[in-house]
Amino acid sequence: MQAVIVEDEKPSARRLNRMLTSLDLEVITMLHSVAEAVIWFQNNEHPDLIFLDIQLSDGLSFEIFDKVEISSAIIFTTAYDEYTLKAFKLNSIDYLLKPIDDEELKEAVDKFSTNRKVSQGGLIKAEDIQKLFQQSSAKEYKKRYTLQVGQHLKIFDLNEICCFYSENKGTYLHASTDRSYLMDVSLDKLEQELDPEKFFRISRKFIVNLAAIQDIVSYSNLRLEVKLDCYNNEPLIVSRERVKQFKEWLE
Repeated sequence: MQAVIVEDEKPSARRLNRMLTSLDLEVITMLHSVAEAVIWFQNNEHPDLIFLDIQLSDGLSFEIFDKVEISSAIIFTTAYDEYTLKAFKLNSIDYLLKPIDDEELKEAVDKFSTNRKVSQGGLIKAEDIQKLFQQSSAKEYKKRYTLQVGQHLKIFDLNEICCFYSENKGTYLHASTDRSYLMDVSLDKLEQELDPEKFFRISRKFIVNLAAIQDIVSYSNLRLEVKLDCYNNEPLIVSRERVKQFKEWLE
């Protein structure tokens, strides 16, 4: 089975290449921009699968479909939050959230291999996907959380929350009072509920509040360490795959 990777972050593209190779997929080429992808697909036989990042260096990957009919199955690879992309699943458009998990990648490839539901050219249109994206983005985000603390219900407004984190299979809200409270929800679910302009998932373990960031310093391997004004339990490291998006989010 052959695949093409369209990803503007070359380290991410190389990592995905290694992961796909370990699953016995032949990666024909790696493309890094809308322009490069359009030229390649216009002049080459299309693969079985395309792993396509939504945001490329020169625009949204949807623009590729305006220029060329794609006769391959497409799995989007993206850092957008899961809620935003829920409509994709409902419309049989598959996606993987970055950083891509080995098991989730294997499941996506196995599903395609089993079903062979190839999206033939013309079925996936840029305007259709953009419409789904816009509709699913029109969401009202959570304004507060209510947690049971002993016999009491405690209300936390978002400006009282320093960060959310996972530990020992539990999820915790860390408040500006420097206390943590156990929640009955996963970080993945929180990521769907929180306003992405105010909260960012810096790693699999942490979601931070922009208002709580006190300092950001360089860390090893091109990563960043985030220092919050109300959390000092351990270093908060932005994973390497998320550094670029994190910097864009800060702006």
